[in-house]
This record gives sequence, structure tokens and C-alpha cells, in this order.
Amino acid sequence: MYEETIDHNLTMISRVILLGFQGPPLFRRILFSLFLIIYCVTMYGNLQTITLVSFSKNLQTPMYTFLTQLSISDILLSSDIVPSLLYVLLSNSGVMSFSSCLAQFYLFILTEIYDLFLLTVMSYDRFMAICNPLMYNSVMSHGFCVQLIVLSWSLSIFISLVEFITVYNLWFCGPNIIDHFFCDMEPLLGLSCSDISTVQIEIIILSIPGIIFPFGFIIISYIKIIYSILRISSTTGRQKAFSTCSSHLAVVSIFYGTLFFTYVLPTRGQPWNLSKIVSLLYTVFTPLINPIIYSLRNKDIKSALVKSVHSFHSNFLSK
Repeated sequence: MYEETIDHNLTMISRVILLGFQGPPLFRRILFSLFLIIYCVTMYGNLQTITLVSFSKNLQTPMYTFLTQLSISDILLSSDIVPSLLYVLLSNSGVMSFSSCLAQFYLFILTEIYDLFLLTVMSYDRFMAICNPLMYNSVMSHGFCVQLIVLSWSLSIFISLVEFITVYNLWFCGPNIIDHFFCDMEPLLGLSCSDISTVQIEIIILSIPGIIFPFGFIIISYIKIIYSILRISSTTGRQKAFSTCSSHLAVVSIFYGTLFFTYVLPTRGQPWNLSKIVSLLYTVFTPLINPIIYSLRNKDIKSALVKSVHSFHSNFLSK
């Protein structure tokens, strides 16, 4: 059945149609090839980061433990969005069951919220390393890092579950066409025939612990970090201290920048294609960029990668 009837003369949609990026077949094939390559490189880069950190003794530190969590989150996000995008490009408009659409929406907000908390935890790690180096090893113990990761996952699951349940309890009576390449909050609410004012208020309330507090904590941490770096007398010392947090700062800037342009700036009057392009930045390109940033700007990662390649090459020749 295309739709099922409910008691109060409304119809509950059972399928949604994702329009994605409309265009001639050649254009869609080019996009398909591009996003398929990006997805493969994203999986390779993040899996490589997880493998290097897991098996390299030099990378058994809190910063790299958190980096593996960021890679796990990027893999989940990319796998949630990109396969659906590829299917939509192949078929010119993808048909998805409404339950699958809601599942995609939940995993999307879960990984986004987890990234917010994880980047906050990583900023605290950099704060302790630069501003309180003598206390770093005692405070940032393995057990404490595990507690921070568990807390971040728990808060992320709770906040995303609250948003999901609220959206799930709305009536969705159509239309069932989503002019996007995945099931995001705004296009989903556009399908609802319920009063969404409660959902909008809830989103604002949940953004306080989920976005505003983490962002404020990161800002305060980096103000103190920059102040501590400026107090270092030698130029070499300042450069070395800044290099330890530059990768994290770059990732934070990209992540919050794209979220700001997508959800904070007014979208009225803007073409949907612009919103789709901006959405690509944090759903497709950010999971690709994160391992590249940490690999190119981190000597320990590059050193571990070179050692692993040499080890593989030696073992291969010995056989």
C-alpha cells in the first residue's frame, strides 16, 4: 500500500521520495562517480586512522583515543548519508520507506550531536596539555578518557532520542516528496500535518546543552590556550604548542562553520540547491576532511603510517 488510512480522516505516508540533485543523466553520473570516490576515500582514511592508533604504541595517548572516536563517528555519518545519496543519483529520485527515513534522521542527529560533545572533550584535552602540562598525565588518565567518551555517547543518545521521539509522534500526512538528498529535520517537518511549534521549542531548548554549552566551553578553552601560548617566551615553543591544537581548531572551525551556515543563517528566499550544497559540506566532505587534516598536520600519524608501510613491505618481501 502506498499510504495507510487512520481514524481521523488523515493519511499517514508510508514512503517518501528524495529528489536529491536533479539534472540530466550525464550530470548525475558525474556526481555519482565523485561521491562514490569520496565515500571510498572517507572509509579508507578513517579506518586507517583507527588502525594506526590501535596498533601503534606511540599513539596510545588521550588525543589519539578521541581521534579514533571522531573517525568512528565520521564512518557512521558517511555510511548513513552517502549510500542513500548514491541511490538517489542513480534513480534520479530515490524511494525510501518512511521508517527508513526516520532511522536515517536519527542516526544523523546522533552522530552530529556526538561530534559536538567529542570536539568539546578534545578541546579540554588540548587545554590540559597546554595550560596544565604538569597535571596532564594524572588528570587525563585512560579511565577518565573512557568516562568522557561514555558520557559523550550517553548524552548524545539521550538528546537525539528525545528529538526522534518527538518527531516520530507527529502525523505525517504528506506530501511525501522531500526536496533533499537525505531526511533532515526541516524537510521532515515539512511533511507533517501536526502543529510543529512544540518541536521547534524543543529544538531550541535542547540546543542549549547540545550546542551552546559545548561551543561556549570550546571558546573559553581556546581563549585560555591562546593566552598560555602567548606567554611562552620562545617563538619555537609557541609554534610547537600551537601545532598540537591546530588540527583540532581546524576541525572545529569547519564543523561549526557549516552548521552555522545551515541552521542559523536565514534560509527564506534561498534556493534549495544552495541548502543542499551546504549540507554536503558537513555530511559528505567533513568526514573526508577530518582524517586528512590530522594526517597532514600531525608528525606522529605520518610517522606511524610510514612505519606500517615499511613493516608491511618487509613482511611481504620476506614471504
